[in-house]
Amino acid sequence: MLIRDEVSTFIVRVSGDSMEGAGIYDGDELIVDRSIEPRDGHVVIAIVDGEMTVKRLRVTATGVVLQAENAAYPDVQVAELSELMIWGVATRCLHHL
Repeated sequence: MLIRDEVSTFIVRVSGDSMEGAGIYDGDELIVDRSIEPRDGHVVIAIVDGEMTVKRLRVTATGVVLQAENAAYPDVQVAELSELMIWGVATRCLHHL
């Protein structure tokens, strides 16, 4: 039920607290589907200039923003000359009890 495409789905462990506002906490595991086309509003695994991060994807008239869900962290405005790869879309978050 949690995995739609077995070949394209991975589990990634979260490190950090920049997405706490979205209910994603340090040590949680994300189910990430690489077959989903990323769209505005999706929580994505992104690689910006070689650095991997989990953020909410925002596509604006001025460009791409990777939005943190914690006020302690600034949003990442992806510069025009930056290298951006959306590695996959998070579909579920697994918490440990």
